[in-house]
Amino acid sequence: MAELTPMKAQYNEIKSQYGDCLLLFRLGDFYELFDEDAKKAAKELDLALTTRDRGKPAEEQTPMCGVPYHSAEAYIARLIAKGYKVAVCEQMEDPALAKGLVKRDVIRVITPGTVTESSMLEEGRSNYVCSVYLDAVSGAAAFCDVSTGEFCAAAFSEDCVSHIGNELARFSPREAVLSEGAAADESVCSFLRRRLDCLLEPDGGRFDYMAAAAALCEQFNAQDVDETGLGGSAAAVKACGALLRYIKETQKCDLSNIDSIDLFEGGKYMELDYSARRSLELTENQRTGEKRGSLLWVLDRTKTPMGGRLLRSWVERPLLSPVAIKRRLSAVSELHGANVLRQELIRTLGGIGDMQRLVSRAVFGSANGRDLAALGECCAQLPELRRLLSGCSSALLRQAAEIDTLDDVRSDIERAICDDPPFSVREGGILRSGYSEEVDRLRNIRDNGAKLVSELEARERERTGIKKLKVGYNKVFGYYIDVPNSAGAVELPPEYIRKQTLVSNERYFTPELKELETELTGARERVCELEYGFFTELRVSVAGRVERIKRSAEAVAELDALCSLAEVASRNNYTCPEVDLSGAIAISEGRHPVVELTQKDTLFVPNDTLLGGADDRVAVITGPNMAGKSTYMRQTALIVLMAQIGSFVPAKSASIGVVDRVFTRIGASDDLSAGQSTFMVEMTEVAEILRCATKNSLIILDEIGRGTSTYDGMAIARAVLEYCAGRRLGAKTMFATHYHELTALEGSVKGVRNYYITARKQGGKLIFLRKIVRGAADESYGIEVAKLAGVPEQVVSRAREYLAELTSATVAAPAAPAEDGQLSLANAAESEAAEAIRSASLDTMSPIEAMNLLYELKRKLEG
Repeated sequence: MAELTPMKAQYNEIKSQYGDCLLLFRLGDFYELFDEDAKKAAKELDLALTTRDRGKPAEEQTPMCGVPYHSAEAYIARLIAKGYKVAVCEQMEDPALAKGLVKRDVIRVITPGTVTESSMLEEGRSNYVCSVYLDAVSGAAAFCDVSTGEFCAAAFSEDCVSHIGNELARFSPREAVLSEGAAADESVCSFLRRRLDCLLEPDGGRFDYMAAAAALCEQFNAQDVDETGLGGSAAAVKACGALLRYIKETQKCDLSNIDSIDLFEGGKYMELDYSARRSLELTENQRTGEKRGSLLWVLDRTKTPMGGRLLRSWVERPLLSPVAIKRRLSAVSELHGANVLRQELIRTLGGIGDMQRLVSRAVFGSANGRDLAALGECCAQLPELRRLLSGCSSALLRQAAEIDTLDDVRSDIERAICDDPPFSVREGGILRSGYSEEVDRLRNIRDNGAKLVSELEARERERTGIKKLKVGYNKVFGYYIDVPNSAGAVELPPEYIRKQTLVSNERYFTPELKELETELTGARERVCELEYGFFTELRVSVAGRVERIKRSAEAVAELDALCSLAEVASRNNYTCPEVDLSGAIAISEGRHPVVELTQKDTLFVPNDTLLGGADDRVAVITGPNMAGKSTYMRQTALIVLMAQIGSFVPAKSASIGVVDRVFTRIGASDDLSAGQSTFMVEMTEVAEILRCATKNSLIILDEIGRGTSTYDGMAIARAVLEYCAGRRLGAKTMFATHYHELTALEGSVKGVRNYYITARKQGGKLIFLRKIVRGAADESYGIEVAKLAGVPEQVVSRAREYLAELTSATVAAPAAPAEDGQLSLANAAESEAAEAIRSASLDTMSPIEAMNLLYELKRKLEG
């Protein structure tokens, strides 16, 4: 093997410490990549792969590629987007002054979950890195947005995998650090990889309790972990400490923007699983994954990036406390009723940028002049916000009126930073004139060198009386005073020092000229050095006030989110809901918040909803496909969620009893790539719903029982429906079905009420009326829907013939009559199975027991 050069040996040593990263190695004006890193980067970035070892055998050549250092951020962003981790290795000394090999070291590891550059982040969305801890009896998950300093955690002592999965669905982290237990749990890893496209970092060593506790105490200046608020949960300490250690190892800088931990406790936020978030399209639509078409798209008219992120978190984390909900509703109501005030607030908020990320970059030492200037402009708007809010009466707005206006931060920045600072912080032009006398003097020298030389020349002519005296310059001797021999025997001042004798003249220099020469030749570099020094002092000073700036930014974000909800309520004719702990839902003329905006050319038909009373716990909804059953059920769930967010709702009136969880099983969510059929996925989700739901939950079930035989499906649908309505669960349930036989349960199962969505045939066509009314649909109109979908007329006609034959056969051989209000599910040959169902004690049967019974019945029926 060929002997390594000192530089390559240095590279190999550093690379060995960052084997899981692409190493960007600074060489002059480029970041170079070598070996396998070079091959990967060349492929991902469309770079030319080259080598410095041309002429050597192929096996001895070192592949390499590079990117200019001044445009490296764009290349790094592309690598991060593809899921790579990038270690940035810088020259730690000036190559011109280095003795021997230039010292180099990694200054930062950039990963998908820890990026802080604005070019790599979405303005209105947080970027989380998380850690997951699991053992046999406990679990915890911690989440951090490094770009803002947000740090939160949740810990669990039972059903840990399910709860952690829901937290992961809520935060959608880009990167996850996993304990040994979490890395060994296939459901956690699969969910992170496949559902969230998350980069996994299995690293059990970081979860050592003592090391984690020490990291937390050091970060939050605490004597022990109890002071951090995590002392009651060893799992939370391990998760938070491991995550903090990982962030410190990657960022390699001050993390004072992370100044507190928010530990989520049960009973504060509604828990929503991945299925519910996806099917209700809370933050993105199912079809394209874009924000448009989601609930957030409707509600988000925020003006600041941090307001947008906060509103998103509200949508993802509805409240459970009626007191907290009413505090938000009170503020939204006040803003809704004060149109002039609201518009002035919105206008002022429009002048505020991303204070959270700007101050975080100051803390990291990566903020440039433009960042600080932008922060100063944000601070300039705060006094106006405070003035506008001074007369408000609701608690949250009164609190916002006490905002710290950060006058000192604004003054320091405005006094120092010029109006249009450059992007670079090392090339001068950042400071405002008048900030530093020395900088101003050197700028004058730099910018007016010729004038200063001319002025010195004029002074010397006058002083010596030599009219032809000149000040000249050449690269060999520098600046000099030229005295012609024709001047005669003139007595020169004593400070004139002869420099060169020529045939026709003598050349001199003076201490003043030498000083001017030094200043002229070094002014540019000195100005840049001084400006950079003053700038870094200011940046450190601003970073030292990070806690105050973050608190003001949080106040701005909350005000922005409240104004957004009020503005949307005004534009869309929403009403203020009543929220309590009654457990009942009563909505008059409710509308789907998204559908009514996306289909503006069609009149949206409002509908009422009544759920949660002793006689109406379960709504069985029938009607044709495409008529709007799913839309109606989603509409109800979204109105409940909006109310618990603290938003007005699309209805004439609404009274919402707080819901602890919303569960959905709507539409197909097959996972064929995981080897699961449609029916198996449906049953797995139903089992999870029945296991986790409580009497305070809202359950949305659409077409349960498809994917298997008619009788199997009908039996399962009925068993599930009865379980939801029964005393053991008694959850508010909306149950859409095409099994019209299930409508016979009204009157025989307490709490079940029938509803159907209206449609009529007119001129051979099916017209959907979209209105929900009491009662049961008389037919499903399946053939008419098939015709609407474009099925060939020949097929439709044949289907009508078969339907007529099947209907005649059913009339000729009617089913056995119902007994004791129970639904007859089979003919005489299947009476044994029917009797087993009738005699089953469904109110005391668990979901697993019900499933076992169904499989046993199926075995008997199949002989």
